[in-house]
Amino acid sequence: MCFSYGQRHSVEIEVARNIAGIAGVPFQLLDASVISHLSPNSLTDKSITMDEEQPVGSYPNTFVPGRNMLFITFAAAIAYAKKIKHLITGVSEADYSGYPDCRDTFIHSLNATINLAMDKHFIIHTPLMHRNKAKVWELADELGVFDIVKNETLTCYNGIKAEGCGHCPACKLRNRGLREYLAERK
Repeated sequence: MCFSYGQRHSVEIEVARNIAGIAGVPFQLLDASVISHLSPNSLTDKSITMDEEQPVGSYPNTFVPGRNMLFITFAAAIAYAKKIKHLITGVSEADYSGYPDCRDTFIHSLNATINLAMDKHFIIHTPLMHRNKAKVWELADELGVFDIVKNETLTCYNGIKAEGCGHCPACKLRNRGLREYLAERK
């Protein structure tokens, strides 16, 4: 499942579509563009210059308030209709980027709220929650998808696939994790 939320670059959607094809799973795109109208941030407003470093005492301007909450809630609504019990998301608090909606406590709280709201027992899985980026690379290698993750995924806030721009916070985190993993692997 992928979301169009008014993000700076639509390449994110094409990358997700490609990865779904590689994995042999259906691709579903949902319109969540309302998110881009809720709160100013640099991921949905091209006029806002992206923070290269996290400002002291506040969230980076790449934080999109409510994004993960809405994405997971939308996913749960679709899962409800399809009688699916398990939801999986790639959020992680290990390499904390300053996003409160990536924290384990938030996910547990949201899981309880969704279960109450839909009177179902969903389980939200967060396999990356406590893994730093080096450990995520290690997992990709163990699962035999290292090259796919390295070459076909998009982390970059500027919409550049694979290694990305190298300057935005997401690229710095990803590339540092890759260097750490490769150093450990030797």
